[in-house]
Amino acid sequence: MARTEAETGMSSRAAPKVAVLMGGPSSEREVSLSSGRECAAALRDEGYEVIEVDAGPDLAARLDDLKPDVAFNALHGRWGEDGCVQGLLEWMGVPYTHSGVLSSALAMDKERTKDAYRASGLPVVDSRLACKDEVMARHVLTPPYVVKPNNEGSSVGVYLVQGAANGPPQLAASMPDVVMVEAFAPGRELTTTVVGDRALTVTDIVTDGWYDYDAKYKPGGSRHVVPAEIPPKIFDACLDYAVRAHRCLGCRGVTRTDFRWDETRGLDGLILLETNTQPGMTPTSLTPEQAQVTGMGFGALCRWIVEDASCNR
Repeated sequence: MARTEAETGMSSRAAPKVAVLMGGPSSEREVSLSSGRECAAALRDEGYEVIEVDAGPDLAARLDDLKPDVAFNALHGRWGEDGCVQGLLEWMGVPYTHSGVLSSALAMDKERTKDAYRASGLPVVDSRLACKDEVMARHVLTPPYVVKPNNEGSSVGVYLVQGAANGPPQLAASMPDVVMVEAFAPGRELTTTVVGDRALTVTDIVTDGWYDYDAKYKPGGSRHVVPAEIPPKIFDACLDYAVRAHRCLGCRGVTRTDFRWDETRGLDGLILLETNTQPGMTPTSLTPEQAQVTGMGFGALCRWIVEDASCNR
């Protein structure tokens, strides 16, 4: 349902001005640029006045000059997805899309996200934070396990350690000083989008190997089965868990929660990996695909996101 002018803070001009924030300095810049361009084109088709803004150090000054009715946040990764730009927009009083400051920061921190999941009775695998040097010196968990940054997305900098005989991973210099080490969860990759308070459907992501950055964003890198051909009990659990994850993190707008499911263990084999507060909106992205399958075209999805915008999120 569209929010009222009083709730959103948007003006009632015939063609609301939307600043699509994209690009930025994070490791996910290129994906963000793709998301931003797609959303900007869709919003123009929906009748909005759209300005594409490559977010940099002068973002506050540019927004002050543009005076948009809404900032559509198409940024991914650090600074755009972790509460930083949300805080700027709150400070400036610019209504914005997706989750607010606290929920964005919480969901971006994978270990704290797991703490919130556990407190809400949602299933996760064991993990711990460890110093980079310690991870390279010895196995801090029994293999197989995964090493990844605690505050990045899109499978950036993910290492899969499959067996003790291979030795501990040698991490790239770009990896942070403290990383997450997480028990490897075998099985199928499932994901569910939440729009507002409604879970859309479940996608089964099929790849030939690890679901890494290339599998996510390169054409042909993965195949999406949507709706997923899985038992109704598992399908319904994904919908329920995704909404509960969205709520326990305090999210707003659109999120997408990722799962692993070991089908040999039934419902006990379904675990949550993370919740994305800024799901990708590229041509190969999962959220627009789920919306389309459930009757919401890309333009309608972008319009809903803009109409849901506000401050104090």
